[in-house]
Amino acid sequence: MASKEEKIDLILRPFRYDNDSLNDIMGRLHKEMEKGLKKETNPEATVKMLATYVRAVPDGTESGDFLALDLGGSNFRVLHVHIEKGAKDVRLQSDSYAIPESIMTGSGEQLFDYIADCMGKFLEKIEMKDKKMALGFTFSFPCKQQGLDCASLIKWTKGFSAAGVEGEDVVRLLRDAIKRRGDFDTDVVAVVNDTVGTMMACGLADHDCLIGLIVGTGSNACYMEKLDNVEIWEGDRGEPNQVVVNMEWGAFGEDGALDDLRTAYDREIDEHSINKGQQIYEKMISGMYMGELVRLVLLEMTKQMLVFGGRTSPDLETPGTFLTKYVSEIEEEPIGDMGPTMKILHSLGLKHATETDCGTVREVCRAVSTRAAHLVSAGISAIVNKMGRERVAVGVDGSVYKYHPHFKELMTQTIDKLTHSDVKLMLSEDGSGKGAALVTAVACRLAGNS
Repeated sequence: MASKEEKIDLILRPFRYDNDSLNDIMGRLHKEMEKGLKKETNPEATVKMLATYVRAVPDGTESGDFLALDLGGSNFRVLHVHIEKGAKDVRLQSDSYAIPESIMTGSGEQLFDYIADCMGKFLEKIEMKDKKMALGFTFSFPCKQQGLDCASLIKWTKGFSAAGVEGEDVVRLLRDAIKRRGDFDTDVVAVVNDTVGTMMACGLADHDCLIGLIVGTGSNACYMEKLDNVEIWEGDRGEPNQVVVNMEWGAFGEDGALDDLRTAYDREIDEHSINKGQQIYEKMISGMYMGELVRLVLLEMTKQMLVFGGRTSPDLETPGTFLTKYVSEIEEEPIGDMGPTMKILHSLGLKHATETDCGTVREVCRAVSTRAAHLVSAGISAIVNKMGRERVAVGVDGSVYKYHPHFKELMTQTIDKLTHSDVKLMLSEDGSGKGAALVTAVACRLAGNS
């Protein structure tokens, strides 16, 4: 009969990948990337490979004053970003404004008038109302981009439902609202996806930063692709012969490409999610689901009498109670110190947990978070190998990457095994603010009007 340890190992084994499995995943993603880039196969591709109209990264010659607007939730920010020629970083001032629910769910005109109103207040506060500045707009909702300064909203998410915006160009709506006020002037140069902003925010410090990655509540990546490979590109074919592609990689696996790797726990999470059958890769990686995966595994282990003496608690049986931050806290404890884990288990009503149970919980956390790091690394390695560059930097943002104690280290080791390039991971600070301003600064440089 199998021992307790063997049974635990059996449950956790599907979360563990060897190098062959990771190479296989890379091959599958590469196939999907090619499908998304080709005109003929793009409509049925799960990884959409959206061309962003961002054509270059900072080269150090950018300079001047820029505005950035970051709208992605119930708070939005207005930023003033000052860039010095040759500097490795920027100076910025910003203010955050809450959007009342009545405005989130009112009319589009009300929403954009409110945004323009807050911009006016900010410019007055920093005494720059009379200076015309170019603006980068981070708009973190699903959009179809028709140009660097043209993007129509596909559908509202995150509690927004402002009428008359879906299907419309959000830049035009913002410009109209600014015009209606008439007390300041700004030139909206770029609409920016937060993943692209993440990449650009690192571009000043390292001009080889040509990949952006987010591993937080959700997960996505973008990278600089040769224009010749982007059949779906509808812009001009002039220099520079490249464009940043927003992969929307969270959808990888929606066609069944990852079915053999999904565990019973992954399937259960998907079954009870608000977007069943969608964002399959993201659900195996991101912070929104990591804690819940651990909870489901612990429930199964309890059922099999492998942990907590076979006794659960109402909290452990309630979805969403095992927070993803617990995974980081538990894995951060020094070996031998079970205090923090015990405290978390007690807070979940598992007062009868033993030190051995704490060790098992840590093992489950490690299995789930290591799988996430391995999957992300396979994704990044597929991009790196496709790019074929000797050296490339990756700008990374997101709570899982930032706060998990071993995520960066696991990624570095895994990417090292899966690629022949020199890959540097950089923590990106404020992609949606600073990054948007840098996209704008680069666009102004390319247009020759900075």
